[in-house]
Amino acid sequence: MRQGWRWFGPEAPVTLDDVRQTGATNIVSSLHQVPIGRAWTQSEVSERKAMIETTPPGRSSLTWSVVESIPIPDAVKRKGGQAKAEIEAWIASLEAVAACGIPIICYNFMPVVDWTRTELDYEISTGATAMRFDHERFAAFDLFVLQRPGAEKEYSADDRKRAREVYEAMPEAEIAEVTRIITSALPGSTTEPLTIPGFREKLAAYAGIDAEKLRQHLIEFLQAVTPAAEARGVKLTLHPDDPPRSLFGLPRIASTADDYAALFEAVPSKANGMCYCTGSLGVRADNDLPAIARRFASRIYFAHLRATKREGDGRSFHESAHLEGDVDMVAVLKELVAEDRKRGPKDEIVFRSDHGHRMLDDLNKTVTPGYPAIGRMRGLAELRGILHALGAKPS
Repeated sequence: MRQGWRWFGPEAPVTLDDVRQTGATNIVSSLHQVPIGRAWTQSEVSERKAMIETTPPGRSSLTWSVVESIPIPDAVKRKGGQAKAEIEAWIASLEAVAACGIPIICYNFMPVVDWTRTELDYEISTGATAMRFDHERFAAFDLFVLQRPGAEKEYSADDRKRAREVYEAMPEAEIAEVTRIITSALPGSTTEPLTIPGFREKLAAYAGIDAEKLRQHLIEFLQAVTPAAEARGVKLTLHPDDPPRSLFGLPRIASTADDYAALFEAVPSKANGMCYCTGSLGVRADNDLPAIARRFASRIYFAHLRATKREGDGRSFHESAHLEGDVDMVAVLKELVAEDRKRGPKDEIVFRSDHGHRMLDDLNKTVTPGYPAIGRMRGLAELRGILHALGAKPS
């Protein structure tokens, strides 16, 4: 298995030398400066690849192995195969990536919002901070800030009562901060934060699109792009919904094993794969993570390894340390190692530690939310330790 590291580019607080010092060897990155929907050019990809892989004398080498991600335009999620121009631009980006020898592309199909949290610096018992999703805060935002039409029907009377209490207890600055976090562009997106009217408008555009229709749109997208990926030896990996359930009344279609099974059955191409994210899938107590890894082992080309801790209500959660929380990381890695041993050196699973705690000196630095250096390095070291104990030397 290959040790990856999410790197956000030359302007990011974490440098390539920082990555080298963690022991990671494979870079997971993207062209975040390119607007969503515009095709990447081979020269742009080549320039970034040279930045990553042209090693200064005496430095350990790095390889750009995974593009995370080429964002899928909203039009594709709403219109499926009818969004021909957007799909053609996405294929052009895939072709540019393939021409530069990068074998894996990660993407998601979450409508309107990407991964969603209500707190980015939730203080845990050690004094470090973690990202958190607080269901009551989220409901307070949905019902009383966004004031989404029909939202009250999706919450119980107790939920609505508690959400009002939470909303009324929050000072204006706190309401503004929760709003900023939920509506801001998070890593992997190049959009600007949405205004509340803009948010309502985007949600309204999905009227009439249920889970079945959204799944069909994803299938149509995959039917269009997998031939190009297969012909060029590129593997596509779908990231799970985060959190893996409906938000804002929007459908979610990559939350369970059955969701992935439906997509693999509809588009059986080997280019159609999975980004196996233990943190996202682990938020649901009914997702058996080792069983999912075992069932879809041959489709797992890329793995996000992190742990989340479900809180008392079963709907709130926070990011835990990698070997804590609700993920049995040893059992998960046993399954991934068993699959990885069946593969040749060019097809090894790329994994990365994910969403580390903000801790130690990173508490005094500007960091990308969820992606501080030290917390992720701790996670990578712990994962590496498990791999060594399993007799699998990570590369």
